[in-house]
Amino acid sequence: MKKDIHPDYRPVVFRDPSAGFAFLTRSTATSAKTIEWEDGNTYPVIDVDVSSASHPFYTGRSRVLDVAGRVERFNQRYGRP
Repeated sequence: MKKDIHPDYRPVVFRDPSAGFAFLTRSTATSAKTIEWEDGNTYPVIDVDVSSASHPFYTGRSRVLDVAGRVERFNQRYGRP
């Protein structure tokens, strides 16, 4: 492996402000903002829009689209030969 060409791989906190959820993991992502974590150390923090705490699929609030109904309405409207 070549030296000095890879980005730093270090602990980073990913935070979902809408759900009040954060987790500490390792990443090469960078951020100027920092946060003091539960262990007393300061880590860079990256705010994300969606996480497993707020995504409809994981929270059970997902909607099922009625695809079959849409196809039938299209065929009725435009006539299928």
